[in-house]
Amino acid sequence: MCNPLISVTYMCKAALTEVPADMDGKVALVTGSTTGIGLGIANHLAEKGCSIILTGLGSQELINSILEDFKKYKGRVDYVPADLIDPVSIATFCDKVCDIHPDGVDILVNNAGIQYVRAVEDYPLEKWNEMIAITMTAPFLLTKHFLSRMKQKGWGRIINMSSQMAVISTQGKAPYSAAKAGLVGFTKGVALEAAEYGVTCNAICPGFVDAPMAIRQMDDLSREKGISFQAAREHFTNAHPTKKAVTVAEVCGLVDFLCTSSADNMTASAILMDGGNVAH
Repeated sequence: MCNPLISVTYMCKAALTEVPADMDGKVALVTGSTTGIGLGIANHLAEKGCSIILTGLGSQELINSILEDFKKYKGRVDYVPADLIDPVSIATFCDKVCDIHPDGVDILVNNAGIQYVRAVEDYPLEKWNEMIAITMTAPFLLTKHFLSRMKQKGWGRIINMSSQMAVISTQGKAPYSAAKAGLVGFTKGVALEAAEYGVTCNAICPGFVDAPMAIRQMDDLSREKGISFQAAREHFTNAHPTKKAVTVAEVCGLVDFLCTSSADNMTASAILMDGGNVAH
C-alpha cells in the first residue's frame, strides 16, 4: 500500500521541479515605477524575463537614466507617460500600451499611490479626490481595459498595492485607509469575475516599507516632533513586532510568487506584509 506521507512528499517535490519559467516573455505594466516599490518591482520582473511598461513621475533625465539601466535585461522596456488622475489620459495611455503590445499586458501591477496626512475636518476635497483617483479609479480603469485581453489569453496576473491601513487606521489617515480598503474590495470582486479564465487578482498590504513614501513620512514626523530622523524611523518600524521595516526586495519576492504557477489557486487575497503589526 502506498504511504500517503511519501506520496504527498513526492508530489510536492515533483511540483517544485516542474515549475516553468512563468514570467519569461510576459508583458508587465507597473504603475508608479519610476521610484521606490514600483521601480523595484519593475526591475525584478524585467530580471525574470518580462518586457516592461514603465510609467510614473520624474524628470526626463531620471526617465532616461532608468531606461538606460533597463537595457541590461533581455526584454523590451518602454516608458509611457500617464496622468493617473485624469481618465482621458489613462485611456490614451492604454491605447499607447496596446500600440506597443497589441495583445495587451499579462501582468498588471497597480502600484501608484499618494499619501496625505490630515484630520478629516481639515482634509481638502481636492486631496480626497486625488486619493480616490489614483488609488481606486486608476486601477479600475486599467483593469477594465486589460482584463478582457488577459481572459482571451487564458492567463493574467493583477496585483494591487494596498496597505496595512486597509484593515487598520490612525489619526490623519482616514481617507488613505478608505481608499486602500476600497482597493481590497475591488480586488476581491475582480478575482471572482476572472477566476475561471486563468486570471488571478490579489492585493498586497505592506506595513512601513523602506521606500520614499515612508521616508517622507519619517521626515515630516521628525520636523513636527523636533526629533532626529532616526528617532522618527524607529517610531514607524517599532510598530512592527519584528522591529524591522518591510524591504522593497520582500515586496518583490511576494509579487514574484503571485506571478508563478504555484499561485494559480491564490486569488482574491489581501496579503499582509506588516511585521505582525495588525495582529496587535
